[in-house]
Order: sequence, then C-alpha cells, then structure tokens
Amino acid sequence: MTIPRPYETLRALGILLIMLAAASPCHAPAGETPEQAVLPQVALEHLDAQAERLDRLHAVVVAQRGEIRLERAYGGPGVDRPANIKSLSKTVLAALVGAAIEEGVLDSPDQPVAELLGDRVPADADPRVREITVGHLMSLQAGLERTSGGNYGAWVASPDWVRDALSRPFVDEPGGRMLYSTGSSHLLSAALTRASGESTLALARRLLGKPLNITIPAWPRDPQGIYFGGNDMRLSPRALVQIGELYRNDGVIDGTRVLPDGWVEASWQPRGTSPWTGDGYGYGWFVTTLADERVYYGRGFGGQALYVIPERELTVAITADPHPPSPGGQFQQELHALVEGMLEAK
Repeated sequence: MTIPRPYETLRALGILLIMLAAASPCHAPAGETPEQAVLPQVALEHLDAQAERLDRLHAVVVAQRGEIRLERAYGGPGVDRPANIKSLSKTVLAALVGAAIEEGVLDSPDQPVAELLGDRVPADADPRVREITVGHLMSLQAGLERTSGGNYGAWVASPDWVRDALSRPFVDEPGGRMLYSTGSSHLLSAALTRASGESTLALARRLLGKPLNITIPAWPRDPQGIYFGGNDMRLSPRALVQIGELYRNDGVIDGTRVLPDGWVEASWQPRGTSPWTGDGYGYGWFVTTLADERVYYGRGFGGQALYVIPERELTVAITADPHPPSPGGQFQQELHALVEGMLEAK
C-alpha cells in the first residue's frame, strides 16, 4: 500500500523527534544528573523530622537555586527575625572584606594589616606583626597567641582589644597553622573601620545589606567603639541564606557583582586545618565532604551554621540556642548529619 505524501512526511518527522529525544534527555539540565536536578520532597521532610528532635534548634531554612524549599521555626525568634549568630560572624565578616576589596576600600588579601591600622599598632609590637596580611586574618593564620578559648575572658576584659591582640606573643609564623582566634577577626573590623572612614556596621549595611536586601542590626562594640569583628552579629536565617547564595552565585546577586571575580574560589581554598575536626579552612569558611559532596560551611557557638553545597545548588541556614553551655563539636556533628541525611534521602 502506498502512503500518501503528507502522512509519509508526518511519519518521518515523528521518527526524527523520537531520535532527538533519545539523544537529548530533557528531564535534567545539561551537566546534571537527575538526582542533582531537584531535591526530592522526601529529603526535606526527612530533614524537618530530624531537626524537630534537636532541642536547641531554633530555625532551618533551605534554598535550592535561590528558591526557598523549606523554612521552619522550632523555637527562638523565627526565620525572619535577627538571631545572634556568634562566630558565624567570621564568615559574614570575610564576605564584607571581599566586598570592601571590590569597592576599593582595601587593596587585596595580601595587604599588610599594619598598613591599615597605622598608629593602632603598638610601638613595641613584635616586628612580625608587620608581616600579617588581611588574608592571614581571614584564614586565622596570624601566628599570634589565640584570644579565644581560655584567653577569651581576659581579652574582652582588656581596655583595648586591638592592642591586646597585637601584643600577644607569636606561637607560629604569619601564614602558619590555623589558630582559631576571634582577636584576628576583630583586627579585620578595626582595619575596615580605619580604611573606610565608616563603622563596620555602616560598611556592612552599604556593601552587603543593600545589594542583598537584608537587614543588619547593630551589634556589640569594643571599648574604642569598633564593632566586634567575628562574634555576636545578629542576622535572621533568611538573611544568612542570602549570604550563602551570594557565594553560591560566585559573588553576584541580581546581576550585580558584590564580591571580586575569583573571590569565592579563593575563599573556599583550604589554607589551614582545624585542629578539632580536620576540616580545611579558607577565608571564613570550613571545607568538608558530606554524602560524597563538597560542602562549605561557617559555624558559630551553640549551633549557628551556614552551608553551601554548590553541586546541588543548595544553601542551608541553621540557628540554635546561643546561650551557654554550648554542646560544642558534638552538636555540630548533629547538624552535619541533618544536612547529610537530606542529601542522601531518596
């Protein structure tokens, strides 16, 4: 039987479309596996159920590709009210340093911090102080004796936090091992204030708050009026997600470059190693692996955390009860387990 030409043409077109569909599956974007394309609802339900069992937990917000997939408040101020993020402030401060470099307030991570602090550097300071760079402070590799841990109380009780931090003895060379010290982060806040002529709060509101459309309330200051660098900032979980999204999108938000080109890659490059977890540490971010995925996270006392998982296009913000006693590293492992369980759920 002879097939009329119009039908023959349609048949040939149908075969061609079937061949094209077989060659180019449309159920996942190019370069992604189906598992990576969309986080299944069961994964979010699994995280929610596990989070509900953690007594200290206050809130969890999960975003994928910039869209909020889950936000739950289990206690505390909620998802849209400021919470004390404790040392997760170090991650936010590192973002502010990057924005200040993009703005031209600072030159680069290689800039000596003594050059920025000027006469705030004690005249009798160890000469090696002048070798400490902005990058060393962000990666906690100043080499100076720590102001955290057992030294924290005496440091914050001192009349001049900047002088006290810079007057401590060197226990390693600048650029050496990671020495977790909030004093190092506070030196960054002092350097930003002096270099910009603005308070760290005003600078943060202008360079981060405005482009990210987030609220940044005031937080405590030192005796000289410098906003605490690396501790006690107050941000909502939703605002934290915006910080994470800024990094996930390579420093660009809504077409505006906030962080320098290459900043995120440099920030996520391990420069030191945490003596407690063995995780790498870059510019304000820890680096680890969860569920076979590369994960970057910031953390703060009591269970404050921000995770970015680039391969899954995910950002997760978590806040918890910030009051002592802190459950410490064990609680952080429970937060890791939350994220890992979400990534593994099918």
